[in-house]
Amino acid sequence: MTHLVDLKKMPYNLDDEAINWVEETLASMSLEEKIGQLFVNMGASRTEEYLTEMVDKYHIGAVRYNPGTSEEVYDQNWILQTKSKVPLLIAANTEAGGNGACTDGTEVGKEVKIGATDNRRYAYEMGRVSGVEAAAIGCNWSFAPIVDLNRNWRNPIISSRSWSDDADRVLEMSLAYMEGIQESGILPAAKHFPGDGVDERDQHLSFSVNSYSTKEWDASFGKVYKGLIDAGLPSIMAGHIHLPSYEKELDPTVTDNDILPATLSKPLLDGLLRGKLGFNGLVVTDASHMLGMTSIMSRREAVPTAIEAGCDLFLFYNDPDEDIAYMLEGYQKGILSDDRLHDALRRALGLKAKLGLHKKAKTAILPPKEEALAKIGLPENKAIFREVADQAITLVKDKQKDLFPVTPERYKRVLLVPIKGIEGGFGAMINHGKPKSVDLLKEILEEKGFEVSIWEAVEDKIKKLPPEEQFAAIRNVYAQKQSIASLTENYDLIINLADVNTGATVQRIVWPASKGTPDIPFYVHEVPTIFVSVQSPYHLADVPQVGTYINAYDGNRETLEELTKKLMGESSFKGIDPVDAYCGLIDTHIWRSH
Repeated sequence: MTHLVDLKKMPYNLDDEAINWVEETLASMSLEEKIGQLFVNMGASRTEEYLTEMVDKYHIGAVRYNPGTSEEVYDQNWILQTKSKVPLLIAANTEAGGNGACTDGTEVGKEVKIGATDNRRYAYEMGRVSGVEAAAIGCNWSFAPIVDLNRNWRNPIISSRSWSDDADRVLEMSLAYMEGIQESGILPAAKHFPGDGVDERDQHLSFSVNSYSTKEWDASFGKVYKGLIDAGLPSIMAGHIHLPSYEKELDPTVTDNDILPATLSKPLLDGLLRGKLGFNGLVVTDASHMLGMTSIMSRREAVPTAIEAGCDLFLFYNDPDEDIAYMLEGYQKGILSDDRLHDALRRALGLKAKLGLHKKAKTAILPPKEEALAKIGLPENKAIFREVADQAITLVKDKQKDLFPVTPERYKRVLLVPIKGIEGGFGAMINHGKPKSVDLLKEILEEKGFEVSIWEAVEDKIKKLPPEEQFAAIRNVYAQKQSIASLTENYDLIINLADVNTGATVQRIVWPASKGTPDIPFYVHEVPTIFVSVQSPYHLADVPQVGTYINAYDGNRETLEELTKKLMGESSFKGIDPVDAYCGLIDTHIWRSH
């Protein structure tokens, strides 16, 4: 059966006037307009000509735009809402704060960093700040919070984008975020149903499977989603993630060859989400260009199948003319039923009515520009970032006797060793142009009176040589190491700083082939050594030998300043590990004390 929306019930709670607007708006649409309303556009331009074409020619129902400054996004959203026949849902990715709505917005902290504070207040503040800044520039919807569970330390995409591996903490933090962001009239969309963090693969780049049994899922991901739904969660993003246990339980005819990701699975969306969990709100697909969707069936089939399965909005075109034609063809062929088409439209229009957009003049949907832009980057909101850093930085492993405090009197000469992973990926693009964390930490430590050197990797040195000299240099690295005295006589402390981007197929450290050089901390019993990660919380798996391991969660200046205070004994380590930073391994706990 198909579970149809009830606009009088949660999360809509619409009165008769609002429901009449939904029905009258729906009745006034041509088939072409109805098909267009199913799509969420990713804006390729902010020109008035382009934006007007998107609403006039393609009749889009929603937008999730490319990042821009607050003024750029405000102007874009003003054009969109004043030109569109039907008010739009305009989404931002406020996963860490208002910086997900505009580039000059305020970051509060990555989800795992907030989780490390073990304080729901900061999750609320992340939602509140996100809401204030996103609403100011005309957003009314957010693809957050991320409610996935960090259950596999090898997963490269959830890594720092999850509150915790504990379902209760994830639910508590997500409810607090939801409370904060809704204060500004922003609708949260929890993601990625049925739950990422079990598989180690990334659905951007591969199929992904949540392999939990129905009982395991109910006690973990199901607990989180049920708690959010009961609290009035208005929307959910479906992930390109399989959940074979429930697919097979809800449809015994399903074989291994038949399993589909949630975005295309009627058993998961209609049976589990809308049936068993009682979700009455809106479902949007995750981005439709991700391999987890694109490689399961032809796009011609996938576009209408996603809506028929239970998604209400289709996220992003490959090509607008082509995708609209696929959706229309699917409707005409019966892949997409009339009931499901109109139910999807009612759910989207219902959220617009829930926001009160049906009562507002087009020119009144956004607040006055000057008043709006004044809400971006407020000092009191920016101050929360440093407070979170102070509360979150986690001393995971602390087994070196009498290491702290780290002061210039005890450790004058410090060697910073940058630790790298696979170059490239989404993280590299996102972080392009930002100051390197190792350079920032060097500046901060020098300001405190330390003498600081940064190690240049042997491989990087060799790459600078003429090609004809590189091979001989590589052979020499293998033939000759260096004396222990070359370290002990030159450095009092070595700090390894891992800044490994998310978004590649793995988020693991890539050790250089040189061995026996400071790139790899072999010297943990020779020179006092501290290992700090500023992105992934799971690097201890690759450096089990270290006696002191710290998760800072990001490499921003404020965070590194708070880290330095803790190293120097001016502030205590307060963070509580929100995940298993020991990665379930025996050797990560080992330290041979003397």
